[in-house]
Parts: sequence; C-alpha cells; structure tokens
Amino acid sequence: MVAIVTPSYAGDFERCQLLCRSMDRFVAGNPRHYILVAGHDVARFRALEAPHRIIIDERDLLPSWLHAVRDPTSMFRRHMWLSTRLAPLRGWHVQQLRRIAIAQKLEETALVYCDSDVVFLKPFDCASFWRDDRLRLYRRDNALASLSGTDHREWTINAGFALGLPPERVSLHDYITTLIAWRRTAVLGMIAHIEAAHNRHWIEAVAITRKFSECILYGRYVDEVLDGVGHFHDDRELCRVYWSGPGLDETGLHDFVDGMEPYQVAIGIQSFTGSNLDALRKLIG
Repeated sequence: MVAIVTPSYAGDFERCQLLCRSMDRFVAGNPRHYILVAGHDVARFRALEAPHRIIIDERDLLPSWLHAVRDPTSMFRRHMWLSTRLAPLRGWHVQQLRRIAIAQKLEETALVYCDSDVVFLKPFDCASFWRDDRLRLYRRDNALASLSGTDHREWTINAGFALGLPPERVSLHDYITTLIAWRRTAVLGMIAHIEAAHNRHWIEAVAITRKFSECILYGRYVDEVLDGVGHFHDDRELCRVYWSGPGLDETGLHDFVDGMEPYQVAIGIQSFTGSNLDALRKLIG
C-alpha cells in the first residue's frame, strides 16, 4: 500500500488545490492523499477533503511541547514554533518534521512525498516506486562537490550528528528532490535509532542544529545504518523543478514543460518565484 503525503500551508493553498486536481486526473490507483498542515490552516484546507484525501492537523503529529504562535518579526503575518527545548522553529523546519512524524500515524507500507507546488502532467502509478520488495531511494552519487554555495554539506554533517554516526564519516551523495518514496518501517526505525543515540525526543536531536534536511537524514539512515536493505538507488528526478528565478508566464511555463525528460511526470514551480497561476491551471486543463 502506498500513500501520498503533502506538507502545505495557507500561502500555498491554491497551488495545493492544483496538485489535487492533477493527481485526480493523472495518478493511478487512487492512493490515499494526506495533506499535513498547521492547526491554524486546517479549516481552509478542509475544502480539499475527499474520500481518498485527508487533512492532517500537525497537532496530531508533533509533541505537545511545540507550539505555533504569530511571529512578531514578520509583523505577525507568519508563524513560528516555540518550546522550552529548542530555539524557535520556522515553517520550513516544521514541514520537514511533519514528513517524518506522519509515519507514526499511518499504516501504508510506502509514503510518497509530493510538495504542494507540484503539478502532475502525465499518467503516473505509485507502484513504479517498487522493484519486487525493494523501494526506490533517490540518490545522486558523489553530487556534494557540485553543490558548493548551498547548505548541502552542513545538512549532511548534521544528519550524521542526528544519526550518531562518526563525525569523520561524511556522505558525498545528494538525496534531495521532490516526488520521493520512503518505507514507513524505515522511518520508524530511524526515529527509534535517533532517540536511542541521543536519549531524547527525536525532534530535539534533529532540530537542535537548526539546519537539517529530512531527505538527507533518511538517505543516510538507509545507506549507512540499514546498509541499503529494502531499497534500490535511482538518480532520475521524476519531477522537473523550477527552484528559483523570475516568475514564469504562460510562454515560460510551456518552455519549461518542453524541457521535461521522458521519464518525468510532473513539474514543481516554487511558489516564491511568483509564476502565473492561471497558466498553471491551463496546463492541466
């Protein structure tokens, strides 16, 4: 069984709505789709619920000692997450923590993570993540050297710390993309491993460094703790992502779509680029 998991927030609501429409059109097998949002966004996202689509309140996922409050540094437009155990967390931190925590609530064997600014443009079957009893793990081998000027190296070091790995052991691989799959039992094992290594709640151990990547954390756990058991590697990005740059108009979006590889089934247009939403709607008809 496979579930699709999407962390989101109010600012991405319209894009998440487009994701849902494209999934209903192109994703085979009618998998359950779980949308993870903060408590203050639940009411708005209820409009997207369906028999196969469920809105999950982060308060049902995260520990009670972590509280969302209005952030005065943003003129109270955004939220921050406070506790007595960690420095304040921002939305991008908490979205990553939700991705891990959801494994403790679901029963599906595999969790497919899909960001809320993704749009499917071709038919896709989640069963393609499996090769017999092994699940696809996205990994770009020895890619760290080509990612200078990014936070990847720090994320990799901090993942090693959270996992209790020897500090001299630094992975050179990149595990970050969108539209990836994790084994639920491996996530549960990772949580238990982190808590055993630090004798504290896993969120404290992961978030204390402030700079972390859930994708690198899971990838290093699978490869360096599990020795790859239950997984196979694949470096193809199933979703073509526009990470940064000027907003794309209709022509720019069509040019971007024309650049998709044959194996790519979706595009992800980062919301902060300000790309044209109406043009995105036209892409899926």
